[in-house]
Amino acid sequence: MQQLDERLKAQYASLSPQEQRVADFIFDHFDDLISYNSAELAQLSGVSKATVSRLFKRLGYEKYKDMRDELRTLRQSGMPLTDHRDAVQGNTLLARHYKQEMANLTQWVNALEVQQFAEVIQALAAARRVFIVGMRNSWPAALHLRQQLMQARGQVQVLPQPGQSLSEELVDLTAEDLVVVMAFRRRPRIIRPLLQQLQERDVPVVLMCEPQAHSLFPLARWQLCAPLDSVSAYDSYAAVNSLINLLANAFLHEILDKGRPRIHDIATLYQQLDELEQR
Repeated sequence: MQQLDERLKAQYASLSPQEQRVADFIFDHFDDLISYNSAELAQLSGVSKATVSRLFKRLGYEKYKDMRDELRTLRQSGMPLTDHRDAVQGNTLLARHYKQEMANLTQWVNALEVQQFAEVIQALAAARRVFIVGMRNSWPAALHLRQQLMQARGQVQVLPQPGQSLSEELVDLTAEDLVVVMAFRRRPRIIRPLLQQLQERDVPVVLMCEPQAHSLFPLARWQLCAPLDSVSAYDSYAAVNSLINLLANAFLHEILDKGRPRIHDIATLYQQLDELEQR
């Protein structure tokens, strides 16, 4: 189904001059459109409210509200769309940002199942190898988790390697391994069949995703969720990184007797190779 901007571009030439004024305004302010009601859009475009109503009916929307609902659905799926006109205005942005980040942190902390989290930590400690799958926006988070876990244990890899496919890496996995699948929106289509394959092979899986990805929950043994809600266009990964921090610290304490000597060995190599700045 065509999205609003695609419908406007397809029909632009056939619109009346007044309707084109509205279309031009929408093109220039598309990210903010969700925050305007029909009367505001008409006023800002310099046309009548009836013109706005006719335009959206021509575009296939029964009511103006249907368009806004469509945009909200797209935003929840991860498409960058702003929600507030004043979200980009100086101190207002800072205040909204702080409030939303705190809400995200509170949400995942309150939703965390302690028993499930403990089982994930034990699985990380017991696994022969740990594979972390991350694609698109999940790739930096996967790299960060790998870097943290590698401080305390070996045999931690991130998949897929740049420019490579997954099948060669997954074919040898067994129940002795552990796969952490980072599946934050907007997910590639391969995530679902990947989870299905791992489940069929009895490979234990930790699914890390946003809370709305509940349709994927049955495909993983454990689920760790972090909200991505933001005051404006782009998802926030602050809660994701906070969850990774907790996971890595809890894992280190779980295997402290083995992890502490490894950390010291790594620090010695840092010095021998002169890799890090000394203060």
